[in-house]
Amino acid sequence: MKKSITTFLKHPTKDSSNRSANPAVIRASTILFNTMQELYQHEKKIKKHQKISHYSYGRYGSSTTIELENILKELEQAFHVFLTGTGFGGVALAIMSLCRPGDEILVSDNVYGPTKEISEKLLKEFNVIAKFYNPDSFEDLKSKVSKKTKMILVENPGSNTFEFQDLSKIVSLAKKKKIFTFLDNTWGTPLYLKPLKLGFDMSFSSATKYFSGHSDAMGGSLAVNKKVFKQIMFFYKLSGYRMSADEAYLIIRGLRTLDTRLNVHYENAKQVINFLKGQKKVKEILYPYKTSSKNYKLWKKYYSGATGLLSIVIKSKKKSSVIKFVNSLELFGIGYSWGGFESLAILQELRSNKKDEYIQGRKYFRFNKDEHIVRLHIGLEDPKDLINDLKSSLRHVK
Repeated sequence: MKKSITTFLKHPTKDSSNRSANPAVIRASTILFNTMQELYQHEKKIKKHQKISHYSYGRYGSSTTIELENILKELEQAFHVFLTGTGFGGVALAIMSLCRPGDEILVSDNVYGPTKEISEKLLKEFNVIAKFYNPDSFEDLKSKVSKKTKMILVENPGSNTFEFQDLSKIVSLAKKKKIFTFLDNTWGTPLYLKPLKLGFDMSFSSATKYFSGHSDAMGGSLAVNKKVFKQIMFFYKLSGYRMSADEAYLIIRGLRTLDTRLNVHYENAKQVINFLKGQKKVKEILYPYKTSSKNYKLWKKYYSGATGLLSIVIKSKKKSSVIKFVNSLELFGIGYSWGGFESLAILQELRSNKKDEYIQGRKYFRFNKDEHIVRLHIGLEDPKDLINDLKSSLRHVK
């Protein structure tokens, strides 16, 4: 019987031996075999990428992590899914598996801060050069491709500033030049965009965010095609980047309601945006809601839905009043990460400074000194209450 993704997420895995509706949490370092022959045969199955229910050693994962791998493999339409202990671990796994001394990597300027840091600082120590391109200009990306380019790393939409790129153009360019492609798809999730079907080699999601959905688990998911599988598996097995069984269990739990939660996040975000549009102190809303905008058209071209993360540009000569706005919010927690049930708000420092130009600043995004970016994660609360909270707190902006 063919099932929809909605139904699949509700019935992905059970523990039939214990008659439980949920999978067992299997914590193991040593995996026992009856004979040496059985161990040898099992390792051959793993090497040939055949279906398995357990690994040969705990460093590679457990039966619980395999259950999660299989769910995400179906959701991503992937050849294989690698699980890491944190979201950023999945980004690092891709880069460290494929980039070697003498290579160059092209990175979208609007990526997550730690992605910039590993690209700009750590890779330099391994003689891998990172070049950052303007996410609003495909021509800028194209002009920076060289014979040494090994990977193009894209985050779509961009972290905090939410620029959308023309993904098919990037894939087409990379295929012609034989360059690996990586897409951070945490905002859209594979529910709304399947990067591997578009032609990307790697699709990454921070499982800490919407996959978990409860702000109590950390993990990363790197879905890959057959072309890069062996190289990434080689580094994965050596690095010990694996996810714990407990985290995998929590993320499986979260995935059961992914579609339901994302629908509510989106509907709530639309209502909040309708309110924010009428606020004079909000100069701009960074989210694909204007039908005439480039970002909306590119979102509509590739995505089947949207989620609850956005930013607002607040105009104020007093940064302290913007901080007061954030501090006075009652229903929006102040903290990093997002994707859980609760609403969050944080003032984003995106301007360059001499000490950490690439980490804290942006080379291409332009905004004035009296403009400040506040990222909002719209949670699952009653949107009327969220709007009242924002309305009350915006009074502090001077």
